[in-house]
Amino acid sequence: MATVSRGLPQRPHLDIPKREARELLNAWRAARPEALERIRRQHPKFQSADTAALRAAVFRLSDAQLVIAREYGFAHWTELKVRINANPAAGALDAAIRADDREAVVQLLRANPKLLHVPVWSGNWGPPMSHAANLGRLEIIKAIAALGARDFQHAFDRALLQGRIECAKWLLDHGAKLVPGIVMGSCETLKPAGLQFLADVNAPFTDQHGNRLAPLALALGTYARRPEDKHAVLDIFARRGYELPDTPMMAFHRGRAERLKDYLRRDRDLINRRFSYREIYPPELGCPDDGLSGLCGTPLDGTTLLHLAIDFDEQEIFDLLLAHGADVDTRATVDAAGFGGHTPLFNAVVSCAHTNGRQHDATMAKALLARGASSTVRASLRKFLDWIEDPRWHEARDVTPAEWGRTFPVQEMVNVEALRLLE
Repeated sequence: MATVSRGLPQRPHLDIPKREARELLNAWRAARPEALERIRRQHPKFQSADTAALRAAVFRLSDAQLVIAREYGFAHWTELKVRINANPAAGALDAAIRADDREAVVQLLRANPKLLHVPVWSGNWGPPMSHAANLGRLEIIKAIAALGARDFQHAFDRALLQGRIECAKWLLDHGAKLVPGIVMGSCETLKPAGLQFLADVNAPFTDQHGNRLAPLALALGTYARRPEDKHAVLDIFARRGYELPDTPMMAFHRGRAERLKDYLRRDRDLINRRFSYREIYPPELGCPDDGLSGLCGTPLDGTTLLHLAIDFDEQEIFDLLLAHGADVDTRATVDAAGFGGHTPLFNAVVSCAHTNGRQHDATMAKALLARGASSTVRASLRKFLDWIEDPRWHEARDVTPAEWGRTFPVQEMVNVEALRLLE
């Protein structure tokens, strides 16, 4: 289960997190599993506590408040209170940083010095200096540092995550460290510039626990869908000495259409082959072996290369597969519970390629329909939604591609243009 995360509303009021803390305390008293899991994930005192120990522990309202504050992205309850009480100034600070208005930023922070160490917009983006690093505002970073900011490491992480290399260089020279796990941000967002910079300065290619395969696994399994950047990131791993197997699936991940064409020549059945989750995200390369079908919209387990080319926004490979006669109505594997059997059109309607890729104009959906893909085909789908506030399984029985899109809980992942074509 993913960590619950919340964003503050535009006009936050402390009464809401207060109520949420009381509700969490009551849920702990009732031993609700989801509450116990949230506590384990957010409260440092209970991270390793099993269910029995957590139910028997002393858990006060202040503990619940800490969990809620961390779910909002703040280090502790006091920090959350400061941010809410200073909301108008924080909003003005956000606007000034985005506008690259250095003088306004300095004036606002001198008038509201507590905001120097409090997240401006979200916990992920962090305090003002880190917030500026996300946006590549180097002169503002320097000015905030001069005012006494201390979040050099977080700002460095965010600069790398967003590919702001000049900011990253300055922060590294002024207090940030090359700690284990520093490469993870560039792998999550597929930023080859950030990853190459870290390779050039000999940063450790591990996660925070020293796991060498974790960064590679993240690059393979991330939600980001920018094929050229993904290929460049995987090339950096290869140059660092990682062994990337010579397989059709790795040729796909690396965008090596010519190599994939060689495989298609040698194996005529490859174009119809259904790939398991473990083949798409190999455990031997560090990928989780949990069967949850990856960070995607439409399930990938048991799909063909054509399904995958759509989900990963691999236009060249998509065109190659169609040129080799790929069946536009090929179905994914159906599991023992009756889920699966979806065609590539389902992936064209719901995928990360819409939110993170280039499929806003539904190019692939149009190509499928032009080749006779059925818009009335039905399938049953089951997808674990692990990136939402209430992580859960989403099931849809006997739906068309359009019905799959209309009923999908995360509408940002639905390609509106593809849905329009089907309706």
